[in-house]
Amino acid sequence: MTGRSPEQLRSHQWYGTEGLRSFSHRARTRQLGYLPEEHLGKPVIAVLNTWSDINPCHVHLRDRAQAVKRGVWQAGGFPLEFPVSTLSETFQKPTPMLYRNLLAMETEELLRSYPVDGAVLMGGCDKSTPALLMGAASADLPAVFVPAGPMLPGHWRNEVLGSGTDMWKYWDDRRAGLIGDAELAELENGLARSPGTCMTMGTASTLTAATEALGVTVPGASSVPAVDSGHERMAAASGRRIVDLVRQDLKLSRILTREAYEDAVATVLALGGSTNAVIHLIAMAGRSGVALTLDDFDRIARTVPVLANVRPGGRYLMEDFHFAGGLPAFLTRLTDVLHLDRPTVGHSTLREQLAGALVHNPDVIRPRDNPLAGEGGVAVLRGNLCPDGAVIKHIAADPRLLKHTGPAVVFPDYRTMQRTIDDPALGITADHVLVLQGAGPRGGPGMPEYGMLPLPGHLLRQGVRDMVRISDARMSGTSYGTCVLHIAPESHIGGPLALVRSGDPITLDVAARTLRLEVPDAELAERRAAWTPPPERYERGYGALYGEQITQADTGCDFAFLARPGRNPDPYAG
Repeated sequence: MTGRSPEQLRSHQWYGTEGLRSFSHRARTRQLGYLPEEHLGKPVIAVLNTWSDINPCHVHLRDRAQAVKRGVWQAGGFPLEFPVSTLSETFQKPTPMLYRNLLAMETEELLRSYPVDGAVLMGGCDKSTPALLMGAASADLPAVFVPAGPMLPGHWRNEVLGSGTDMWKYWDDRRAGLIGDAELAELENGLARSPGTCMTMGTASTLTAATEALGVTVPGASSVPAVDSGHERMAAASGRRIVDLVRQDLKLSRILTREAYEDAVATVLALGGSTNAVIHLIAMAGRSGVALTLDDFDRIARTVPVLANVRPGGRYLMEDFHFAGGLPAFLTRLTDVLHLDRPTVGHSTLREQLAGALVHNPDVIRPRDNPLAGEGGVAVLRGNLCPDGAVIKHIAADPRLLKHTGPAVVFPDYRTMQRTIDDPALGITADHVLVLQGAGPRGGPGMPEYGMLPLPGHLLRQGVRDMVRISDARMSGTSYGTCVLHIAPESHIGGPLALVRSGDPITLDVAARTLRLEVPDAELAERRAAWTPPPERYERGYGALYGEQITQADTGCDFAFLARPGRNPDPYAG
């Protein structure tokens, strides 16, 4: 064994010392069926697996864990698989965002409390990636992330479908009367054809790309299709690599630096990635002791163009992106803004990791002189309606709406919106601004992906496909439209969004980065004085803890007691 000696491994405290406890740990490992030579003196690797029967994004990870363990064994380590919470964007209600911090807590405490020297983190569906990395960053052991990978492209008749993005499109077509139940039934069978995450540049692919840009995956891992044989090879390579990282004692804190987070932000913005990445990267950076802010996103957005021609902002899907060269090739387009001399889990520097990477399709991964957009795909807005900020994915919006003033139509909650959006009595026109309240971190609860508010059916039948929509909610990374999101502070705690009334003029100006409620300050002061806070969503249990501790969108929606600085000691194992 090179690098650290067996006595220097963290697991040695459990297995290698003299005394009753160490004897007990060895005896119980024999109970598990392992010989002494299989584990004693070897790096113990925790394989944290978010597999579940009800998570279609991760349903193949049960098999991939075997490939990870194969790689660990080959490199001389001892793998132990830990089942951890699965966060299924498809099924979990009210939203898996409510439970992101729960998985982060579970990850941190498992890694701290068991005899492990390093970890392989297996996830990919939207909230699982940041949750695993937040917990692992707090535990600060060597770690490698294994992305679940995108699913196969969807198909319907002669069309290639992008999961999520085309779901919204065809659902609107159904409401507009352009397709019927028979077509919808066919679409159900064609949208999602295999295990894996959404194959558009939604939140899952955005976050796994950000993770690769941070340097926490083996090179090229973030875009390998879930059912490609290359995905199993990547998993095995990750298992081999984590053993080397343990021997080198290369902890996450040496990887997750400010420079790494700035490069991840640049990557997300140049990909035209999901707005959800703003919240998650801020939270992840906070766990690494890096103060990442909305202003950093807006500053970096002005330095990078959008170069990934991938839906929902572009034309292609993730499999096309992968075979065009994947993220290593993509990052070669951004070397002038990246910090190339920082380490990654795969190489001593990012510069070394990108050496030799080539773009094979310049229409999928555009050159700098032929971008999809001149600036990064997310803009940060300020104004009296969002004093702590809001975001908009303006590359997925109708350009004519990026500067717009219109009267508000206010919905106090999502259920009311669902029940009344098609009510002719509301008199909604294409010039109105749809406003949703009560959908933020505490009000949602959990800040659900309600932000792509549905358009009224009568407007869809007239051919209208976009309107300005404003909320304190999030939206799926596969969504599109002129949707202002993450308004902070949220309406549930008395943010200005709570004071908006139907008929109030609202002005959106993306170029100026402003969002304003055109109501006199004196009138807003009167409304604030009359405002009363709504009741809390939960009276007990995890939900009550969530309501007490959750922070606002602009600071990452972490729990206050987890986000604050400080270290927890390793447990005494003897």
